[in-house]
Amino acid sequence: MLHGGSALVRAVRGLVDRAVDEILLGEERVTSAAEATRLLAGEEKSEALAGDVQRVIALAVPVARRLARGARMFKVPWVMVASTSVSVGFAVRTGVREIQALSSLLAYRLEQSTGAPSDPELVKKLAVDLYLNPKRTPRLEDDKLRFVRLTRKWLLSGAFGRKTKKRSTRALAAAERIDTAAAASQWEALKRRDDRSPKQAS
Repeated sequence: MLHGGSALVRAVRGLVDRAVDEILLGEERVTSAAEATRLLAGEEKSEALAGDVQRVIALAVPVARRLARGARMFKVPWVMVASTSVSVGFAVRTGVREIQALSSLLAYRLEQSTGAPSDPELVKKLAVDLYLNPKRTPRLEDDKLRFVRLTRKWLLSGAFGRKTKKRSTRALAAAERIDTAAAASQWEALKRRDDRSPKQAS
């Protein structure tokens, strides 16, 4: 990660935490990938995360511009560098909405399969993993959330104008296929294991 990246990753973590918590605290759920796709095609309505989004954009733009300026092998035109603020803003706002839609669908499926409220940390773990790699079943051997990779993904999307629609569509389809009952069971086993493990000094 480039200079300034640590603060950016922390800001992305805070944004994702708030975005997913906002969805889980509400009563409405996305019940299918098709419904999520329709919602994503509509206009953005929520203003609750505006401050968090702006903080991420403010930290991301200088980093993205350095990426674009340094990418001489790609012959990035100056107009792209100059418009980085707009493209990064679009990438972050779109990415947050995609994570929210994915989280809502995962929460719905977890709640349907377990008959209990979904664990927010499990929803975030599954959502981020599927968003980053829709083709791979999330591995629940650990509870690590890959915010560095997520930050890099949004940076590259903003710096080089990469579209995210195909990836989010694949992630939503993967969320419909995932065995949520098994995922919830594995997550509970992981939590029990962590509770039994001696606390290590950080």
